[in-house]
Amino acid sequence: MDSTINLKQKLSLFNDQWTPKIIGELNGQQVKLAKLQGEFVWHSHEQEDELFYVIKGQLIIELMEKTITLNEGEMYIVPRGVQHKPIAHEECHVMLFEPASTAHTGDVKHELTKDQLDWI
Repeated sequence: MDSTINLKQKLSLFNDQWTPKIIGELNGQQVKLAKLQGEFVWHSHEQEDELFYVIKGQLIIELMEKTITLNEGEMYIVPRGVQHKPIAHEECHVMLFEPASTAHTGDVKHELTKDQLDWI
């Protein structure tokens, strides 16, 4: 990669929700952008931690034992193996950092599951 990545410009390239787009890769980790609204599915990633960074809006991450609320500029790392359910009452823009091997919805197959993610 020989140029900067503008997050606002990348976010302007798509409108679909719950469908992360890959914008970079480093050391086996992918950097993804996603637009979220509504409720996702309960799932976990047995081998991978997952970082959520809120660019715009508010993201709620339900865990079995507590609820995490993230506002713009805040991040949270969901530890590997932890069941979680992201919720965005209004459209939320997030950046995700996770290993390239991370399955979108872990072992759960759901209508929202994406088996192949696009690079933008």
